Amino acid sequence: MKRMNILDASWLAVDSEDTPMHVGNLQIFSMPEGAPVTYLRDEVARMKAACEVVPPWNLKLAKSSRLARILAPAWVVDENIDLDYHVRHSALPKPGGERELGVLISRLHSNHLDFKRPLWECHIIEGLENNRFAMYTKMHHSLIDGISGVRLLQRILSNDPNKKEMQAPWSIGPKKRPLGLADDHVPTMQGAILQAVDAVRAQASSVPKLAGALGRLVSAATQERDELAAPFVGPQSVLNKRVEAQRRFATQQYALDDIKALAKEVDASLNDIVLYLCGSALRRFLSERNCLPDHPLTAGIPVNIRPADDDGTGTAISFMIASLATDVADPLARLETIKESTRTAKEHLQSLPRNALNYYTMLMMSPYILQLLTGLGGRMRPAFNITISNVPGPAESLYYNGAKLEAMYPVSLIAHGGALNITCLSYSGSLNFGYTGCRDTLPSMQNLAVYSGEALVELRQLLTKDSAVKTVKRRRKAG
Repeated sequence: MKRMNILDASWLAVDSEDTPMHVGNLQIFSMPEGAPVTYLRDEVARMKAACEVVPPWNLKLAKSSRLARILAPAWVVDENIDLDYHVRHSALPKPGGERELGVLISRLHSNHLDFKRPLWECHIIEGLENNRFAMYTKMHHSLIDGISGVRLLQRILSNDPNKKEMQAPWSIGPKKRPLGLADDHVPTMQGAILQAVDAVRAQASSVPKLAGALGRLVSAATQERDELAAPFVGPQSVLNKRVEAQRRFATQQYALDDIKALAKEVDASLNDIVLYLCGSALRRFLSERNCLPDHPLTAGIPVNIRPADDDGTGTAISFMIASLATDVADPLARLETIKESTRTAKEHLQSLPRNALNYYTMLMMSPYILQLLTGLGGRMRPAFNITISNVPGPAESLYYNGAKLEAMYPVSLIAHGGALNITCLSYSGSLNFGYTGCRDTLPSMQNLAVYSGEALVELRQLLTKDSAVKTVKRRRKAG
């Protein structure tokens, strides 16, 4: 039996009928050249025949009742996994376009995982137009976060298009971490004492900086013009109501080099451009429905604190909060406001030592978690208006048994008080946006994906025009 840390356990505690806490990944493949008609059927049969299932794929809850999930959550190894249950083979109605795939993923992502079994499912989906197929995998957030999920699924892939007989996803676990960092055996008394002493020392040394950071947040929350965006200062909006179990899912894809070039031109980060596109799309989306708040929407942005060589299980994230400047009408001024907000938020987070980040995250987010546990989520002012993530993925083209991976899209979770989640995932020269929303709260959510693309076009045009104006002024001055 393995106890889980408090952050992982919190995802189980807030899981409810309307707020399933699983995350997913949608991978789209092109069929290998000359693949037989039975290629996918044979692949599914081969994957189900995999004799070895490794962590985290073979972990299930020691006790599945809601009370046990809250009071004493722990993992045990399931020795008798039913792969016929966990691995599903589906087909899209013809023609199998992006819309039909999105409808299916929306439905699959709405369904709960079975708490009496290991908390994952894998769906192989055939019938996608242009000789393609998809693989949608979902796993409970208590087992995995966005970074580790991408790394875990990446481990089954190869950069060799000719490689065959590759292992199933559940037969490959995370990379082995150095001995002592994640051992599940019972430690010796001496080892336990040394670990306890080290933990006390680490906490004691970080308390002053931790207290200072939290005090800065409180100050920011009480001063209207403070540059640091704090929790619970964002306005009430249609995004922050109660949610139902049914989900909507939409996608958008951009050339990564184009986004990076724009970021360089305006002296911004890639994340700044992502936030600008999201904020601009939301401003238009809410304006058209006459429900744009007077104050700027805020974004909760997960920040990866997992070491580069660690793709282990569980969650390893902190949070920063930034303004989306949805109250700013001028696009370039909106971008500058976002840049300043993220710069301040990064400096605030970087002021903390690494060993204090988990404590800071839990203290900052505990009121939000408490809202969800007590049923007050969506009934009070939100901690932030929307979650926006940017997850780095593999840079090179990858293959699975000769099938080329064409695109990867993240499929995220939402909760009461946060009806929309936008997560980006980079892969092989593209930046892929996944929009996950509440079906009833956000009708026509697909428009957000369209508006994001149009915001990108508008920004390019404005920068081109601005550059042309500056050139003319320089020439006149030189003349």
